[in-house]
Amino acid sequence: MNVLAIARRELAAYFATPVGWIALCAFLIITGFFFASMIGFYNLQSAQMSFDPYGTGDMNVDEYLVAPFFANTGVILLFLCPALTMRLFAEDRRSRSLELLLTSPVSTLEIVLGKYLGAMAFCSVMLLATGHYTALLLWLGSPDVGVLVSSYVSVLLLCGSFVAVGMLTSAFTESQVVALVIGFGLLLMFWVLSWADASTSTGAGEWLAYASMLTHLEQLAKGLVHSRDLVYYLSFIAFFLFATHQRVDAYRWR
Repeated sequence: MNVLAIARRELAAYFATPVGWIALCAFLIITGFFFASMIGFYNLQSAQMSFDPYGTGDMNVDEYLVAPFFANTGVILLFLCPALTMRLFAEDRRSRSLELLLTSPVSTLEIVLGKYLGAMAFCSVMLLATGHYTALLLWLGSPDVGVLVSSYVSVLLLCGSFVAVGMLTSAFTESQVVALVIGFGLLLMFWVLSWADASTSTGAGEWLAYASMLTHLEQLAKGLVHSRDLVYYLSFIAFFLFATHQRVDAYRWR
């Protein structure tokens, strides 16, 4: 199948270049630092609250460790994903290999989906590499498995949204740096839209807050899976993939 062939090619390209390995190592180092810091903070708070018989029940693993860890992971991916997606179309355009791909017996939809799945496969590898953190929590503590699963699903959906936006910006330029800057700017805008709800008293603030990724991530990170949050992320991804498809398809008719 053409989609899987393109996806395998893109996934292999990440491990064939320094960018993929640097991103993977940086992701593990930063998440490891945050995880160790939160463990230390949790132990300190537990020791202090052990002297208060009315406060020990508030030290919940899901609240003090799981939710903050995955929230920080989302912020890290906000910075990394534009760097991972900047080359998807920009490099092909610069090297003129996109023209060969468009003239081959492969549809535009297969090209877009193949590149998207390849990038998502690499993001999944990065998330799977954090499995030892959750295994450590399950071994030493008693976190809610449902919250852990929900947190991984929320971060994966967040990755899907980041990759979809990065693909669109990469399709508009031959410069990977330009794709990186514009992609990060768009993602940052969608990330902070929730602040508008607190800064305005009009109904527009609620709509802007709903359009923010952060609003929907907070609910999923708590283990609260609502259909509106899933619909938001899936619609967000579908829209940007459709826009990327239209942009790439325009090159076919030049």
